[in-house]
Amino acid sequence: MKHRNPLSIKQLALAVSVFLTFTAVTTFLFTYQQDEKRFAHITSSMFAEEMRSNTLNMHYTLAWPENYGIHDYEPVLSCYDRKASLQNRAAVENTLTALEAVDPDHLSESDAWLHKLLTRSLENSLSMAEYPYYNEPLAPNSGMQSQLPVLLAEYAFRSRRDIDDYLALLDQTDEYFASLLTFEQEKAAAGMIMPAAALQEVRKQCDTIVTKSGLESGTHFLQTTFLERLTPLLQSGVISQTEADSYIAQNDRLLKTVLLPAYIDLGDGLILLENNDAALTGLGRTETGKEYYQYLLISETGSYRPVQEIQSLLTGKFKEEYETIRSLVDAHPDLFTDGEYSAQAAFPYTDAAEMLTDLQKRMHGQFPSVPGGSTTVTVRPVSPSLEKYTAPAFYITSPMDDTAQNTIHINTSKTPDGLELYTTLAHEGYPGHLYQTIYHNRNALENEERPARELLWYGGYQEGWALYVEFISYDYAAAVMQEQGYSAEAVFTELEKHNRSMQLCLYSLLDIMIHYEGASYNQIAEIMEGFGITNSNSIRSVYTYIAQEPCNYLKYYLGYLEILSLQEQAVELWGSEYSDYRFHSFYLDCGPADFLSLRERLSTISAHPD
Repeated sequence: MKHRNPLSIKQLALAVSVFLTFTAVTTFLFTYQQDEKRFAHITSSMFAEEMRSNTLNMHYTLAWPENYGIHDYEPVLSCYDRKASLQNRAAVENTLTALEAVDPDHLSESDAWLHKLLTRSLENSLSMAEYPYYNEPLAPNSGMQSQLPVLLAEYAFRSRRDIDDYLALLDQTDEYFASLLTFEQEKAAAGMIMPAAALQEVRKQCDTIVTKSGLESGTHFLQTTFLERLTPLLQSGVISQTEADSYIAQNDRLLKTVLLPAYIDLGDGLILLENNDAALTGLGRTETGKEYYQYLLISETGSYRPVQEIQSLLTGKFKEEYETIRSLVDAHPDLFTDGEYSAQAAFPYTDAAEMLTDLQKRMHGQFPSVPGGSTTVTVRPVSPSLEKYTAPAFYITSPMDDTAQNTIHINTSKTPDGLELYTTLAHEGYPGHLYQTIYHNRNALENEERPARELLWYGGYQEGWALYVEFISYDYAAAVMQEQGYSAEAVFTELEKHNRSMQLCLYSLLDIMIHYEGASYNQIAEIMEGFGITNSNSIRSVYTYIAQEPCNYLKYYLGYLEILSLQEQAVELWGSEYSDYRFHSFYLDCGPADFLSLRERLSTISAHPD
């Protein structure tokens, strides 16, 4: 038997080296793959669970849930339940633990970005969960008593399943409002119920949004819009006339026997909670409101700046706007009398469609084009029965997989024609919410981003952008005036832009004073009177709104200032390579995010365009 020569030490070392290298590479690749798989599982589970547990949210997120593997779901109108809230908190903790086990360096750039956003968002949500009764789902200005009917009226019917789901949700509205009443009862037990005047305002809405007389006449907007949404399916043969008649009968029955009694019961239940000793104050005057306010700031605005830094930012901007206004008045003494407008700007466009066309034309070259094909925009007036309870205008975001049809709602009782309508359409349409939403949705689909991205909401990113482009639209409007030969009106338009900015800045400062510093009504009244606002009804209205809607003005204005700060950072980093087009592309391509993460991401961008 022949013996093989043994390996030399050198050969043995080489063999071991090759083996260890192979093992290291294999382990390295395995670890990467494991982290990718873990992250994919975490995010897909989160998305599917949220979609299945909240059908209303799913419908406004996905037009065709079956394309995302969601087939077996029961229509659910997510109700409040204290036990479920505690379980949700535990689920957030578990998700954060799972995310911590994933190394973001082992993920793709898109997944690493989502990992960062998810982690920060969930961490802040967990902090806010420590203060459950500060939340107010029935706020007089933005509560579900007025928002739910709008969401139901805008619930698109693309298939027979959508109609069935809608009716199933409508059948659960009694349970939903009953759960909100339970929450208000728990708030009352914790000494955190709304003041009696606010509860009375909510009850008034319950009495007027859905009425027996309106339903009996067949003219309620939840009846008329139901028929409007059925008609295309009837015309295309998806449903027969007999089926349509049956659906209409079901809708009428549920509105009369479920939704109407639900509103009546909610209103009656709130009467028992009225407490004349409950004062209207800001969060800053409650035991732990100041701490909660700081987390709410992050949640609503996406800004991680300390409150004192935010105050400094706002104060600086207020002074800047004041000086700009004074300079404009000084530069055009012939146009002003005692510092007041001597005329009102007469805007040449009156038709909403014409205004949207002009806005799209003027934004060209300054903003990136929307991926994919064209989109249809319909401007529709708000139902008269909702005019008192809805914003001057709003855009219902389109699902991520269906951006072809879009609607902007105009509350004609609150939004006049002319310049204000033009800037409102810029805020809600182009280059505002509608444009931003379609751009993000189509970009996300094109780049195959994980659907879990849609679970993240950043008010400051979205509303800050809408206000940012609204101010740009004032410049567009001034250009329109100049082109039409209205030079004086162009100056008034510029003045109106800075006046609006200064007003929103002031209200944002008042928000901090009320909710962080604990300023009283008398203190706020004294501050407003110092700025020439002496009408007691106006002062009371501003104080009441800010006290009931903490961080709402900041969501818009601080978001706007954060974008300006981000823009300054881009100018500094990119130098001669900076352009508004490139900055806008960066902002939109990042998708909804908090501003701390956006600043970090911007700092990694090369000084040269791709």
